Amino acid sequence: MTASTVLILGANGRFGLAAAQAFAAAGWQVLAQTRRPFVAGMPASAQRIDAGLDDVERLSHSAAGASVVVHAVNPIYTRWPQEALPMARAGMDVAQQTGALFMLPGNVYNFGADMPALLLENTPQDATTRKGRLRIAIEDEMAARCRTRGLRSVVLRAGDFYGSGAGSWLDLVIAKSLRSGKLVYPGPLYVPHAWAYLPDLARAFVALAERREALPAFARFHFAGHTLDGEQLLNAVEHAARSIGIAGQRAFKRGGLPWAMLRAGSWLVPMWREIAEMEYLWRVPHVLDGRALQRVVGTLPATPLDESLRTALLALEHRPAMPERRGDPQTAVSSRRHAA
Repeated sequence: MTASTVLILGANGRFGLAAAQAFAAAGWQVLAQTRRPFVAGMPASAQRIDAGLDDVERLSHSAAGASVVVHAVNPIYTRWPQEALPMARAGMDVAQQTGALFMLPGNVYNFGADMPALLLENTPQDATTRKGRLRIAIEDEMAARCRTRGLRSVVLRAGDFYGSGAGSWLDLVIAKSLRSGKLVYPGPLYVPHAWAYLPDLARAFVALAERREALPAFARFHFAGHTLDGEQLLNAVEHAARSIGIAGQRAFKRGGLPWAMLRAGSWLVPMWREIAEMEYLWRVPHVLDGRALQRVVGTLPATPLDESLRTALLALEHRPAMPERRGDPQTAVSSRRHAA
């Protein structure tokens, strides 16, 4: 293998696939770890590694010579307490055994419900949820291994994912009933919320990977992405939908999410409990400051919002039909891995 080889753990997932496409487009050799056949869109040049994440020795042997390991594995929301940290540790083990840079897509859970509106790399991490504390534990272990065990790693933190397939708040909730002329927004329409278009985020990972030798042993960066309040997002979704003929000219109905019902039913539906825990993300304004990333990699090409939404909605229109599940939009989340 050459120095331009990347191992992507969880390559069939939404971020994993976007990362595989971005690295391949940049000329990297892609090793794609997955236990299932490749999903549609996987680069033809990608080499599949059919090994479980728990088989560190086999993965390390198969990826010998890789210079970067991208941890695109994300357990189902209800399995985070049991799986998130062990999965991350396995990824770190593979990176250490191969001598590769370990790259983790981070999120804003670390900062908690009292987070400031502007999030910098050194903003204190004071998680108020179990998932946030798990995220902190993962990043703390990365930093500790960098100090004591020779690991090199980087966290690239982003807002809520969208694009590159189904499984995000955009398609599971906000635009789920787009064809019926209805949009649903999970919070107050005036609160700014951070979003990350996955193809753009994946290209940022490539840019950092290509400057890996200049990075400190442990680094954190923020990906600015798109920051929009609810009104701006819904207006943009409506415009994108009309521009590609998904919706007519009639006015869209807009609704909110029944958080009280989710909380009341959380004792019966575990996924509702996990989702309700994160309600604050839609009430607390937050913006990711991307200037530190820009100083390292330069100005990254950013897909205009309208174009990214058109592409995302078109991809959802042409995905294989899924059977309807009873209940409100949240029931669909229980059958998929969460976006971030």
